[in-house]
Amino acid sequence: MITFNEKLAIIESFSELERKNVSLGRVNFQFPNSISDKKNIVYHLHPNGNGFVYAGHLENYETDEKGMVNIRDFSAEKLEQLLKESIHALSPIVKTASEEAITGDSDGERWVDDEKHHLIVVNENDAWNIYFGLNLDASFDTYEEAVEFLREEGFTRS
Repeated sequence: MITFNEKLAIIESFSELERKNVSLGRVNFQFPNSISDKKNIVYHLHPNGNGFVYAGHLENYETDEKGMVNIRDFSAEKLEQLLKESIHALSPIVKTASEEAITGDSDGERWVDDEKHHLIVVNENDAWNIYFGLNLDASFDTYEEAVEFLREEGFTRS
């Protein structure tokens, strides 16, 4: 287990986060640019080393009912990785030119595989279409079918 000061140093290395001191020596860190109502990324980091990081939009972590992961026993590497993933999941998506051409003003979901290939899922005319660049890759009747296809192909929501 890394110490409170080591955890604090790792968290403070993320310039996107703002420190907010709370009671009993605990510290919260907020992500003001969050696309979600969820602004607290780090919640109640305590001098005893206990604390929580928001992972409600992530699939690889066991969370409580509020989407928080207890980081008491995290290594430095694991904490840094969780913070990167949490910030990324709550960051506004900057659309590429091809994504903008496909989605326009509507919200499309970006999915990525281990080789960093990106696919976009868009709801169009009662169908769920998956695009690779400007090319239509697949079309499904339901969102669930599209997600099942993407996961079978090794993609995760980015």
